[in-house]
Amino acid sequence: MSLPEQLLLSDILRRRVRCDQGLDHGAGMAAWMHPPVHRLLGWISKPSALGDRRLAWRLDQLRGLSELELFVRGDGAVTDLPTVDRLPTLIEAEVFGSDRDVIGQVADAAIELSSGRILHYLIARSDPRLPGTSRWRLQPDRIVDQQPGRVITAAESLDDLPLAKASVRQQWLRRSRRWRDQVQEETTRLRDQFQQAGDRFEERLEGWLEEPPWQEDERERQEVDAEAWDNWDAPRQRQDRRTDEDPWI
Repeated sequence: MSLPEQLLLSDILRRRVRCDQGLDHGAGMAAWMHPPVHRLLGWISKPSALGDRRLAWRLDQLRGLSELELFVRGDGAVTDLPTVDRLPTLIEAEVFGSDRDVIGQVADAAIELSSGRILHYLIARSDPRLPGTSRWRLQPDRIVDQQPGRVITAAESLDDLPLAKASVRQQWLRRSRRWRDQVQEETTRLRDQFQQAGDRFEERLEGWLEEPPWQEDERERQEVDAEAWDNWDAPRQRQDRRTDEDPWI
């Protein structure tokens, strides 16, 4: 059964462990890691709901996985809860920015299964146990200092880190920003169109004021009156001529 090249630590811990003898050894509960070199050595499972007995599994024991189970070869190392609680880990550690303010919490990690190398950590702004929260990628080389339960980065805020998974709220904010930018672009385009139309109207208005239309109407009316006067005066002239020619008048 082939394994993927990369896997999230949460994907390992949420599956139940089943050995090559077919026995169920419980679900994963904690990471077994070496924080100074950002490497996952294995994980811890809880075989029984009662008692402090725990089993430690090396990462190289992993042979396959299904939707709900991890398949391992060999036996797990028996340990107990107090020992597991003392294992060093950066999971659930608080993340501090360059100004030493808390900007989030380590929620998960992406693992290269062939070597156990942690490719990047996933940072949550709020409680990582809440479903649908956003995740930001934190590369190990961006960690300035690390202590138990504390990680210091060179980033000023989570906005300086690449977004790995957006929550519903984050997606809504991103869509709102895109919608706002589109509205601003459309408003600017309409404003430019109105400005161009206003400029053309102003040019036409200036031309109309330079030669008032009523002057042209006055000239046309004078021409019409003169033509009407000529038409009215022509019959009188003809009548006068007939009077002069008629000897009885």
